Amino acid sequence: MEITHVSPSSTDLVSVANNQSSFSMPTSTIGGRSVKVIPLDYSTARASSSSAYSIAERWRSKIKLMTFVEWMDLFFPCSRWIRTYKWHDYLQVDLMAGLTVGVMIVPQSMSYAKLAGLEPIYGLYSGFMPVFVYAVFGSSRQLAVGPVALVSLLVSNVLGNIVDSSDELYTELAILLALMVGILECIMGLLRLGWIIRFISHSVISGFTTASAIVIALSQAKYFLGYDITRSSEIIPVIKSIVSGIDQFTWQPFVMGSIILAILLTMKHLGKTRKYLRFLRAAGPLTAVVLGTAFVKIFHPSSISVVGDIPQGLPKFSVPKAFDHITSLIPTALLITSVAILESVGIAKALAAKNGYELDSNQELFGLGVANVVGSFFSSYPTTGSFSRSAVNHESGARTGLSGVVTGIIMGSALMFLTDLFENIPQCALAAIVISAVIGLVDYDEAIFLWRVDKKDFVLWSITAAITLFIGIEIGVLVGVGVSLAFVIHESANPHVAVLGRLPGTTIYRNIQQYPEAYTYNGIVIVRIDAPIYFANTSYIKDRLREYEFHCKDDGFTKRGPEVEQIHFVVIEMAPVTYIDSSAVQALKDLQQEYESRDIKMAIANPNKEVLMTLSKSGLVDKIGKEWCFVRVHDAVQVCLQHVENLLGTHRNQQPPLMSCQETGIMVKEKKTVEDVSSSSSKFLSGDRRSYSDGPKDVESQMEPLIFKKP
Repeated sequence: MEITHVSPSSTDLVSVANNQSSFSMPTSTIGGRSVKVIPLDYSTARASSSSAYSIAERWRSKIKLMTFVEWMDLFFPCSRWIRTYKWHDYLQVDLMAGLTVGVMIVPQSMSYAKLAGLEPIYGLYSGFMPVFVYAVFGSSRQLAVGPVALVSLLVSNVLGNIVDSSDELYTELAILLALMVGILECIMGLLRLGWIIRFISHSVISGFTTASAIVIALSQAKYFLGYDITRSSEIIPVIKSIVSGIDQFTWQPFVMGSIILAILLTMKHLGKTRKYLRFLRAAGPLTAVVLGTAFVKIFHPSSISVVGDIPQGLPKFSVPKAFDHITSLIPTALLITSVAILESVGIAKALAAKNGYELDSNQELFGLGVANVVGSFFSSYPTTGSFSRSAVNHESGARTGLSGVVTGIIMGSALMFLTDLFENIPQCALAAIVISAVIGLVDYDEAIFLWRVDKKDFVLWSITAAITLFIGIEIGVLVGVGVSLAFVIHESANPHVAVLGRLPGTTIYRNIQQYPEAYTYNGIVIVRIDAPIYFANTSYIKDRLREYEFHCKDDGFTKRGPEVEQIHFVVIEMAPVTYIDSSAVQALKDLQQEYESRDIKMAIANPNKEVLMTLSKSGLVDKIGKEWCFVRVHDAVQVCLQHVENLLGTHRNQQPPLMSCQETGIMVKEKKTVEDVSSSSSKFLSGDRRSYSDGPKDVESQMEPLIFKKP
């Protein structure tokens, strides 16, 4: 059995580890006893910093090394799967997946166009050209791009406040919005700015989508009830409008819409719960359209409104117009871009992980942007990745972007040959498709989960959902993001600061609140700062350090070491401190000066290279003393204990209380000399554990055994 020591600082590494250590540790003699300490390497940190490449130089060297294939992969991500395409294995599943999603997107795109306040033909246009473009420039092989309910609601909400939906300007603004969203997505992708949206928490997105789903569902009520209701993104005006017009209720569209909705939900549930029936999930929208159209064709009910004439043919190239309204559309374009990053890129990365390939979120964002820019020149409104269609695409076995090409071909075929059949689609059937799609966005499970796990995130979810429902979509998102950033700022300005203690039998120091068995030393406070230190949290950290200095003497935890009446040393572990600014350095200088006035010495343990460089350049290291900067907390504690012993005038041959014997690593009681334990130590190191355990009980109870490592 091989014996290894937890702490090499308290033993002779050369003799114990059979010359396995490649570095030597300086030995300092304090109070007649030597303490070995691993030195911090200041020169290495400075040299590496001075020789580091700038960002521009790193990019230049990276570009020079790129091959033609890598350039193709960068600009045309589709080349990755084209080069490795396995025709025998992939072709059939890609064709089936593309056909399935194509059957699903045709009725959905018309439904979402109606939700956006546009004619159904613009939904078909939005599901045509962007699909082809994304197949070339998008990096995800399963993401299904096209019109979605949430973006359609955002388009309707902002454009409805500018112009009436029956005006031609309304359509022009929707197409212009697609161009603006595409440009923003391309810019953010090229500049690799996707990380900015990470500040919007999942709780905010979940609360926002839940409230939006309710608003979307209520906006479709007019097609069920048979009379017009107020168009609004706030729930109160919509409900008032529904109640005030109840005398105009028509039962025929309500019955038809309810039956179709029930069929859709049943097929969706069966498709999710039973694998052999999963085709029902994709076939639901088509089934709704076929049933509704057949009923209208047979019975010709006058009370049920239908879609009407739809132009036949592919969209023509045209430049977006109405550029004088760009300023009023910027907030919505930013919001739609945010939704694209959070939702589309999120599901794309999840699908990439499931299918075993890498996905660059910034390149994905660029692909979505190009799809929107090109789509705007072919009369499409903003598009992004769809949850439901992407899930169906994945479940259908799609392996590459060829499935998207097949989907686009089906949409093009519908535009060229099937528009006459779409004229008799009931409006209530399209409304039922929208409602069945957004029901899945009502994320009440997330609210229950947050209530159990984190009440703060539940409050954030509730605030975002309530503001979105009762005040408006844009306000809801802004308030949710503001509250979420306020939480982040509060956590950053009030970081976790822990008092550390030593775990028995080890040289590991952990939070004494988490590990009550850990013990501290009299006269020494060991503190760990678990966050970067900057101007916003320096006051809080200084207050905590002062608090621990005065209250650690009577904290109720186990203490060891010589009995002293005051704190003589404060050891700050800086391993979790990834960054420190000038304000924090000045605060530490003030604190160090304050400590010196009360005869307290500050020690620093384990700063990283950047933090160490900042402390060194600011002169704080010289002010504290290089000999008081340590690699490990245990090194600092050993030195501090020797100084405490020296302050008390303890005899040099007397073993410090529970100090590591330099040759054995065994902890001994106060007033126990090295000679008294030498025989037990040699037997222990030789593997004679029986001799060790047969020793006096008062010694054994205070000894901390070494860690045994199995061969």
